[in-house]
Formats: sequence, C-alpha cells, structure tokens
Amino acid sequence: WADMENAYKTMDKDYMESIWWVFKQLWDKCLIYEGYRSMHICPRCETTLSQQEVAEGYKDVKDLSATVKFELIDDPGTYVLAWTTTPWTLIGNVALAVNEKETYVKLKITKINHSHKINAKEGEVYILLESAISRIFGTPLGWSEMSGLIGSALISNKDFSAEVDVLERPMKIKNLIGKKYKPLFDYYAKDEKLENKQNGWKIYSADFVTTEEGTGVVHIAPAFGEDDMNLAKTENLPFIQHVNMDGTFKEEVTDFTGLHVKPIEDTQATDVEIIKYLAHKNLLFSKEKYEHSYPHCWRCDTPLLNYAAHSWFVDVTRIKNDALKLAKEIKWTPKHIKEGRFGQWLEGARDWSISRQRFWASVIPIWRCTNEIEGKSGAKQRCGNTKIFGSIKELEELSGQKVDDLHKHIVDEITFKCEKCGGLMKRVQDVLDTWFDSGSMPYAQMHYPFENEKKFENNFPAAFIAEGVDQTRAWFYYLHVIATAIRKKPAFKNVIVNGIVLAEDGKKMSKRLQNYPDPMDVMNKYGADPLRYYLCASPVMKAESINFSEKDLVEQTRFFNILLNVLSFYKMFACPSGRRAADMEVENLAEKDLVNVLDKWITARLEETKKTVTKKMDDYDLHAIRELPVFINDLSTWYVRRSRARFKGDDEADKMRALKTLRRTLYHLARIMAPFLPFTAEHIYQELGADIESVHLKAWPEVRKEWIAKDVLQNMEQARKIVGLGLAKRDEAGIKVRQPLNQFSIFNFQFSMNEREYIQVVKDELNVKEVVCKKGKGELVVELDTNITSELKLEGIKRELVRAINNLRKEAGMAIQDRAIIYYQTDSKDIKEVFAKFGEEIKKDALADDLQVGSGGEEVGINGEKVELKVEKK
Repeated sequence: WADMENAYKTMDKDYMESIWWVFKQLWDKCLIYEGYRSMHICPRCETTLSQQEVAEGYKDVKDLSATVKFELIDDPGTYVLAWTTTPWTLIGNVALAVNEKETYVKLKITKINHSHKINAKEGEVYILLESAISRIFGTPLGWSEMSGLIGSALISNKDFSAEVDVLERPMKIKNLIGKKYKPLFDYYAKDEKLENKQNGWKIYSADFVTTEEGTGVVHIAPAFGEDDMNLAKTENLPFIQHVNMDGTFKEEVTDFTGLHVKPIEDTQATDVEIIKYLAHKNLLFSKEKYEHSYPHCWRCDTPLLNYAAHSWFVDVTRIKNDALKLAKEIKWTPKHIKEGRFGQWLEGARDWSISRQRFWASVIPIWRCTNEIEGKSGAKQRCGNTKIFGSIKELEELSGQKVDDLHKHIVDEITFKCEKCGGLMKRVQDVLDTWFDSGSMPYAQMHYPFENEKKFENNFPAAFIAEGVDQTRAWFYYLHVIATAIRKKPAFKNVIVNGIVLAEDGKKMSKRLQNYPDPMDVMNKYGADPLRYYLCASPVMKAESINFSEKDLVEQTRFFNILLNVLSFYKMFACPSGRRAADMEVENLAEKDLVNVLDKWITARLEETKKTVTKKMDDYDLHAIRELPVFINDLSTWYVRRSRARFKGDDEADKMRALKTLRRTLYHLARIMAPFLPFTAEHIYQELGADIESVHLKAWPEVRKEWIAKDVLQNMEQARKIVGLGLAKRDEAGIKVRQPLNQFSIFNFQFSMNEREYIQVVKDELNVKEVVCKKGKGELVVELDTNITSELKLEGIKRELVRAINNLRKEAGMAIQDRAIIYYQTDSKDIKEVFAKFGEEIKKDALADDLQVGSGGEEVGINGEKVELKVEKK
C-alpha cells in the first residue's frame, strides 16, 4: 500500500537537507574531488551528463567522416592520413597519434588514371597503416614490380585507379614519431602565448590507436576526448577549446564563428562546411557517410558533445572493490542481472560527475572564498578557502542568517566572511545531478539523520525495491554507490527488475506517435486486474521487453470470467433463497469432510498451488501469478463440472461437503490472489462473507502440507489423461459427449489407490455405461465402443433436451430456486418417446414441476429433428 499523503518530495527542505548530509559524508571520507576532464555535454541544456545519462540516449545515425592530409614540415608533399568522424573537432587538433607496434607504409602516387571520390594528387606521398590501404583506397595493392618489400604497385577500382611506388614497407615508425606537421587551421597555432605550444602539432605514439577503423592515425584534440586529454597530460600538449558550452564555435574561429558544431536540424551541416574548407586547401583526402551509434540528450534529443569541462566528482573507483563485494549480497530477479547487466556496469564503473549547470536542483553545499590575495611569489591568486555544510544548522551558525529554503536562488544569496583572509565566501555555482537526489532516497525520505533515526535503522537496507531494467545503470547503481560509500552496506536486499513495455509494433511507446492505447481506457474497458495479470505474467517481469497487445490481454485473461462464474455457481447453491453468501450457514471444512475424491483432489490442488505461489513469492518471482489461471481452470472445468450433480442432488450431506470444499477453495484463492489481483480478490472475499474488513488485512494463508495428497494428485492426473484419450476417440468417431455409450476399455493403466473412485470419474466424464480395466506396464491404450443402440440414442436425446431447456431457463432469467412448467410440441417419434420414458428425470434435471404438451414454444433442433419448447416460471 502506498502512503500518498506522506510521500516524499525531492524538492522539500527536509529531503534536501539530508542530501547535504550525504554529500558531507562523502566529502569527509575524501570521496569528493574537483576536476577538469572530457565528458559528454548537451549544448542545448548547457550541462554535463553522467555516464548513465549518456548510455540512455544512444541512437544509430549517419554522420560525415573525413580522411584528412597532414603535411610534414620537413618533408613537403608528404602527408600523414588521419580519419575522423567529427570533422568539427579538427580545428582543435594539436597532435597525431600512431601505434608503433603496428605496420605502416609510405607510398607515392606516380600516375592517376581516374579518381571520383579520392582527392589524391600525382607526386604526393601518403603515410598510413598497411592494413588500412583497402579501407582508404577501396582496394588492396596490386603489385606489378617488386623488389623485396617495396616497388611499383597498382591501386584500381571503379572509383579510383592509380599507379604507386611503395617507398617504405614496413616504414620505420620510430623515425616518424616526433616529426612536426603543418596545422590544418592557424587560429591558435599563431598564438605565441599558447601554453605548451612547442609540443603541439607533432606525431606521438599511443597504444589506444587501433587497426579496426580509419588509417591507423588518430587526430588528437584534447578538449574533445578522454584518450586525447590523457595523451595531452602525458605529453604536455597545448589545450585548445574552440567550442562554447552552447555548441557554437568561438569568435576567434573566424571562418566559422557562431556556427553550431552539431545543429539539431541538420547534424551534418557544419561538418560539410569544414570539409569544403579542407578541400579548398587541398587538405581533404576523402569523405564518406558513416553509420554509427551516437549519444543524444535524454531530455531534449540534442546530439551530445564530448567536451572537456569542469566538474565535481565522486571517486567511485576508490570504492569499486567494496561495491562489487557488497553487490554479491543482493538477490536479483531475474538472476542473470546480478552478474550480467548490473555486475558488468559495476565492473566498468568510472568516477561519477555529480555537478550540473542547471537551475532547479539540489545545490552543491560548498562555499568558497572569492577574494584574491598575494601569493609567495607576489602574484595575485585566489584565496580558495572552502567550507562544506552538512546541515541547515551549520550554515545558519556560520552565516548568521536564518535558512528556510535550500533552493539555488535562495542559498546563493547567503554569503559570509572568510575566516582565513576576511574575503567573501560564496556558494559554488553548480547544482547536483538529479541521480544524487535519487541515490540519497533511503536517508532523505526519513530526513535522516536529523529525524527518525530508529525507524531508519530498522528499515535499512530495504527488504526489496522494483524498477525497470534501465535502472540497473541508474537508480539501482546510484543507491548502491552511495550506500557502499557511507554505510558499507547494500541499500537493498532484493530487487525485482522489469523490462520495457513497447507498442504493439515493437517501437517505443510515444505520445507523439500515439502508438499505444490510453492506460485508463484499457482499465475502464477490461478492468485493472486483467491489466495487472497481463503485465505480471508476461516476460516483462523477467526484464524482457513485450509488445503491448489488447488482443493478447483479452486472450490471456479469460479466466476472470471463469472464476466469477464459479463464484456465481457457489452462490446459486449456497444461497438458493436469494440470501447473500455472506449470510449463508456453511461450516468450515474439516478433514472428516474430505470423503469424495473430487473434494480431496481440489483441496490437494489448492494447497499445492498455495505452496508453489508462496515459494515463488519468497523468491520475489512475480510469475507466481501464472499459477492462478491454471488452478482456476482446474477448479471450473474439472472440480465444479464433475461435482455439478452433487450440488443438484438429494444427498444433503454430500452437497454440504461440496459447498464447504468450494467455499474454502474460493476463500483461500482470494487470499493468495490478493497481492496480484486486489480488486477481484476483494470482491470474492466480500461475497463469501468477510470475517474482517478486507482480504488485504488478512495474513498470508499457511499451507496445510498434510492435505497435499500426492497419491490423489497423481491418480487424478492419470484419470484426466485417460479422459483426454477417450474424448479424442469420441472426436474421431464424431460422437458428442452428451450421447451415452456402452463401454470404454483401458489397458495398462496404473492407479496407486482406490481405483474405483477414479474409474467412476472417468465413467461420468466420458458418459459411458461401463469401464473395463486391465492393469499393465506397457503404454496406456484405450478403446471406445462407438455402437449406439436405440436405447442409448434415446438417452442422448434426453440429455440434449435437458440442455436446451436449461438454456431457455437461463434466457428467461430464472434462478435455481425457481420451479418451472415445461411445454413441448413435436412430430418426432423419438422425442415423444423420450418425454414419455424419461419425463421424471427431465423434470428433475431441469428443475421443473410439470411437463405438458403445448405449442407456441421456441423451435429447437435435436439430433436433426425438431421440437418446440417453452419454459414458464411456476
């Protein structure tokens, strides 16, 4: 049950104060640090994104890639070829990287026969990875003359054909490392004040250079890639940030000032302009469209940029081993998530960027002195004195101001004197990642540690949580990281992971596309419980995706009507006078009441079902719900149908035992249904006569293990199998079950106890006069005597007449306590004989007091003959 009146809100002051406490706990454990690194940003939102947020937004897109010519300064006309999928980053290029463990070649174009897509020139020399030749030129080298590993060769295909001289193969790559090349753009290269300029525009060795794509040469722009920045730190490269946080080129990039590097309306537009510029300068070797997976903002769908930015981080790598160890204590449903999706994400965990450049969020509770003071060298420098707050009280005491709200626009106005230099302490501008709020939920929801300390300790870790499979990299992960860091415990003991519900066409549900029905319309049309069953029983509860289908929902939830029909059947016989079932006098079922084999069997099936559902629920397996329709089908199509004669019969003791059995079965079924199908369970419980206010206030029913009679279950299963074989024989012969037959023979059957009871069940179900049995150990075989005598034919007509009369009773809205007068008129000799011979039986079975000849009834076909039937309430 959800307490919506006391639901927590992350915007509440108490919740936000607990977040401050969590932040300070991490700070005190030296797990918070400030850094500058390459991260993904959204240029529209102008904020950094976490690893999880980036992972959420990947899409397959087509971008422009370019292979670019970098000319060596000491060897004019010789170009190193580098390939990139982000031409807009080339303005920030400061180095090239090669892998000295790989084989490179140096070749010269001597004659071009034709060229459509490649901008090669005769006399130019190119350096690239040998294995990349076929990728870049579209075909491997074809040797015409060869002297050792060098010589003349031919490159030829429909787009490019040229004669080449292979000058070095393999090339001495160490001789290439350290060489300088001409910058593609001079916006920054001409700046004499550029830090580390002397190390820029050189070739370096790096082991992250791979052979799978491109030329084997990577262009390095430290502001736009993690590997690039790491190499820049190692080699003291210049750092060029030529793009603003909003994704536009800075003003010094005069040829492209103001252009968006990845405009959302046409993501290739700026790359096209860059490529045109390079082509004009004879620096473009080739271009092509390249399909790859690219991250987009989960909020606004804008393409993200890999961008070096300032951020505050949680040092997750320091606690990763502890997190992995504690993760082993968590029980996952489905199990494969533990070592799979969640475990693998945890294995690859990186430090968590927790700061965002937004307005509406929990603020970072750090105040820093903004004053400039004189350093030891005499130069001015920031004081930088820093104060971290973990509560409102701490801030009030130091600032001397009353704090009633912790939102950014309020706390940013709170300043105080620096205790170190006397300057002004102001809060740092960034706010916290929203997942920091979510990961702090176990503490903040109770305003811990400021309130509810005992309640928190009694409820941490949580017994279980449940969310979608996407949360393995989000909520589940951040809960675990924070709990590991500040509590050295998992945040939860058990977790249920559901998959994604897609539209019927397999696409994501979209308000824009309107490709799914309104959930409220679905519930109004089919009911909330059928929808709950459809989802809980589906693969979505095993972290798999499903395509939502109303047709499947209807098909899979037909058992609801079956169950309600069973309840109506019970009420009809338990309350023939029209009283409510709640007022009926049926005693509780006792073991002495289990006389009839059908009562024994349905009771055993009930306890077996309770046991199975309980075990699965203990394992947090919601597919326990799938046991319900199986049991309900057994209850209706086997127990109730086979017991119908007992409810209608004259044996009051047997009738009462059947009522007790059915009442207990429905009562316990309602209780095990309650967590899954709450409304249906409540309806059944109230109709049966609630002993307390609601079924949802009842304890989970205990399993009566002594009533799980395995022999009864096995024997009934054998009996049903025999019946199935017998019905197949009837079907083959085209004989309805209502038509009695003389004999049914069973060979090689095995009942472990009291075979007479089960043979009687087979006999009644197959509507035969005699069952002949022969035990054995071979394959079960049955035979059916399909000869219909004149006597059997009349009995069959009788059954058809009873069925037709009862249908008329139902159409007339007559209840079981209503007695009827039956009128009939027919020219059929056989039907007249049936009324004459079986009149009393027909009246008994049709709950009639009188049987009269009379016309004006509804014409009914019975075995190819006509009869008029009319039913009147007496």
